[in-house]
Amino acid sequence: MADTTDLAILVLAAGAGTRMKSAKQKTLHEIGGRSLLGHSLHAAAGLNPAHLVAVVGHQREQVAPAVEAIAAELDREVLVAVQEEQNGTGDAVAAGLAPLPDFNGTVIVTNGDVPLLRPETIQSLFEAHVAESNAVTVLSMSLDDPTGYGRIVRDGSAVTAIVEQKDAAPEQLAITEVNSGVFAFDGAILRDALGQLNSDNAQGELYITDVLSIARDAGHRVGAVVAPDPSELAGVNDRVQLAAAGRALNERVVEAAMRGGATVVDPATTWIGVNVTIGSDVIIHPNTQLWGATSIADGAEVGPDTTLTNMQVGANAHVIRVHGFDSVIGRGANIGPYTYIRPGTVVGEEGKLGGFVEAKNAQIGRGTKVPHLTYIGDATVGEYSNIGASSVFVNYDGVNKHHTTIGSHVRTGSDTMFIAPVTVGDGAYSGAGTVIKDDVPAGALVVSGGKQRNIEGWVERKRPGTAAADAAAAARDAQPTNDDK
Repeated sequence: MADTTDLAILVLAAGAGTRMKSAKQKTLHEIGGRSLLGHSLHAAAGLNPAHLVAVVGHQREQVAPAVEAIAAELDREVLVAVQEEQNGTGDAVAAGLAPLPDFNGTVIVTNGDVPLLRPETIQSLFEAHVAESNAVTVLSMSLDDPTGYGRIVRDGSAVTAIVEQKDAAPEQLAITEVNSGVFAFDGAILRDALGQLNSDNAQGELYITDVLSIARDAGHRVGAVVAPDPSELAGVNDRVQLAAAGRALNERVVEAAMRGGATVVDPATTWIGVNVTIGSDVIIHPNTQLWGATSIADGAEVGPDTTLTNMQVGANAHVIRVHGFDSVIGRGANIGPYTYIRPGTVVGEEGKLGGFVEAKNAQIGRGTKVPHLTYIGDATVGEYSNIGASSVFVNYDGVNKHHTTIGSHVRTGSDTMFIAPVTVGDGAYSGAGTVIKDDVPAGALVVSGGKQRNIEGWVERKRPGTAAADAAAAARDAQPTNDDK
């Protein structure tokens, strides 16, 4: 394997990307939970090069901070080089070399809008470049329809030219091997050739492809390596291509999950981000989306109709029709359906959040159940407690949030209101419809309603002529009198 300590990789991300029609710089658009530029830098970093440089230009105020964030994610240095004016790819490469004034090793140039390119493919380009002692090595691709691409003209294994379609002769138009725009260069030869570039062309720009003819004219060898999968080199220039790249990447990620031991019932409707980890014997049902740093442990079942972002799902948990963010679901827990989990929630092992439950910043102990129609926010609940249906943890007083603490083995009746801050002790019970405003001792029964009062005849007196009054009168008239008994 070639020594990557003598390797620099430049990722070009300076273009305007006007076809994207966006206020966001093109390479910052995302697929698979990562920006296009993030994918390109991750792929380049996979070779562990001595130097990794991102070349920015258009909307650099957006791109430069994004590069810093990606560098932190990669835990390595990524240099930022600025192309002051967009004067072509040759000018961009010259800008990328500026932070490396003394580097003359191998320089690989790739692009920030090619998100599907794998590290292994870049590695094969690097290996061939070094093995063949080339001045320039082109990463090429073979296409059934090469329309629009520069053709690779060969003399045996050596490349003699890259001919753009508009300049190609009929026999050259028949060539199906084309230029991908990814290159490996001898650093010293590249520096010398960049000084010889001129803008005498239709676009008035400096083209990196002109380096090939300059190197050949100087007697140096130019080669090419055919990428095994041309779809890796599909560029993203507009929203249609962005969607196509997203689908292709998702197919790759979903397939990897299945080969890793997960069952994906319907891959076409399942979306998994590149930072998601999935264990074995996981079952993922249709219309499920997994994003961010979500992890699904062995034996868990997720979906259908579920979206999880930055969630930890424990082994053998069941998560059905749930939207969840930045929270933890314990081993063997049952969540859903129609459950909304907001940041900071932790559901303990064998715990339950049932239908139409919303939880936020809630610590729910082992075996505790919140089964139905409940809001639980800013709360701590112990083990094996049960929160009755239609309960509300009233955590907001209009100005500040307050915390509720409930002990273990507590049983609360339906429609209980917990007016925070309040504490309910271990083993306590509450009656249905209770409003808890003060702390409840362990083992106590708390009720807040008085004796029920029935004010007979109220509807007929206060709502005469209504359907309810008519129904009440008919029911009274139908009641047996003492004479009927």
